[in-house]
Amino acid sequence: MKTRFFTILTIATMTVFFTSCKDKAKEAETTEATAPVEKTEVSTKYIVNTDGSTIMWTGHKPTGSHNGTISLESGVLTMNNDVLESGTFLINMNSINVMDIPVEDEKHAKLTGHLKSPDFFDVEKFPASAFEVTGIVTTEGKTMLSGNLKMKDTINNITIPVTITKNGDTLDITSETFTIDRSKWNVQYGSKSFFDNLGDKFINDDIELQIKVTSTKA
Repeated sequence: MKTRFFTILTIATMTVFFTSCKDKAKEAETTEATAPVEKTEVSTKYIVNTDGSTIMWTGHKPTGSHNGTISLESGVLTMNNDVLESGTFLINMNSINVMDIPVEDEKHAKLTGHLKSPDFFDVEKFPASAFEVTGIVTTEGKTMLSGNLKMKDTINNITIPVTITKNGDTLDITSETFTIDRSKWNVQYGSKSFFDNLGDKFINDDIELQIKVTSTKA
């Protein structure tokens, strides 16, 4: 009976392990900032619809996770012969919203305020983040978008897999879920990259993100 119990337990543990590994989003390739792409005279401009665009985030810690959204403040894309050429986005960091805690729960305001504080994104000092396209290539059937991500006082270049859809005068960009290592943007609170002896009180450096941008031909 004991042997059978431990066999079942082992299989269950392995199932959870492999499921977790399979479901874990990949970290975006992160390098030093590079020169952005310049638009050409023949390019077609698209204006980002901020109401229809969003950034979804999830943060993890040993005891669970939190998730929410961040809004875009503005954005412009250009296309050249139906190929994405350039793009810039401003991200409204004051729009950080927590989705997994009801608004009427006092913990909602507490967590939202903490994320906006100097412990995390220091929104009062850095009210906007930015993303600027530096390149786009197709690799093994996937479209890989590269751009400089400025957050707080740091800029790094990230490369993420996206789907680009053009339908009439509408242009949509949707990323796969990916992660960034917040420590590379100097977001320090609860990070084992900066602090020792945190025990199980640490917060994972990886932040899961998915970006959905919709835009309309100018």
